[in-house]
Amino acid sequence: MHPVAVSTPFNIDLEFEIAAFHKRLFAWFADLVILLFYAKGMKIFLADNFASRGHAYPVGLDIFLVTLPMLLYHLLMESVFQGQSLGKKLAGIRVISLEGGEPGIGQYIIRWAFRIWEWPLVFGFVQMHSLGIYFQVLATGLSGLLVVIVIAVTNKSQRLGDIAAGTTVVETRYNYSLGDTLFLEVKKEDYTVQFPEVMKLSDRDINAIKTVLKQANLTRRYDTAHRIAFKIKDVLKIESGMDVLHFLEQLLSDYNYLATKE
Repeated sequence: MHPVAVSTPFNIDLEFEIAAFHKRLFAWFADLVILLFYAKGMKIFLADNFASRGHAYPVGLDIFLVTLPMLLYHLLMESVFQGQSLGKKLAGIRVISLEGGEPGIGQYIIRWAFRIWEWPLVFGFVQMHSLGIYFQVLATGLSGLLVVIVIAVTNKSQRLGDIAAGTTVVETRYNYSLGDTLFLEVKKEDYTVQFPEVMKLSDRDINAIKTVLKQANLTRRYDTAHRIAFKIKDVLKIESGMDVLHFLEQLLSDYNYLATKE
């Protein structure tokens, strides 16, 4: 797939490889299977549990334990796990913001709201009739054809939710951990801040720096890191003889330390 340029707050473009369509399809299908197994398993559990008491379980409990988790699955997973649902993680893809770095919660909400074409499937599970569920799966699949068309004709392979939210889905060749969140953990109690000027930067700036570092370590290409370091030194009026990667890592550590002390 062709790369997409993402502009950082420092007006420096980063290149990411657009996720291949078959990977997006695999991720969607994997998430669907996970949701179907969850819904059916939970319904069977509730039915068996209440049957032993001699009556059916209430619809309200069904909505709370089945419908709501299915409805909010993508929103919660992507916002908590840095743009990845379980299906996306299996496929090795993730959501990023076209403004650089991880999308904000507002962008995730917009992406989720545009999944309305999947909601008939979700609410179809309020009733357990197999024929009705199969019909909902078929209807959702047919509605998904529009999504496929939109992804195929847009330059950045975006669906409507991506276009509205300013996001896209890209390849990722490495695993994400807690260290990939906005801040770096500083464990030293006697930590010494070297660049207090870093607090003039925004969270989005810091996120962009982390993205640049990840790209540099992944590709072994450091030209972008050099450019962003030069830009930061110019904006913050910092003079430092550190090598570029050490300098950027120090900025992240200082920012995290100072932010947690406020």
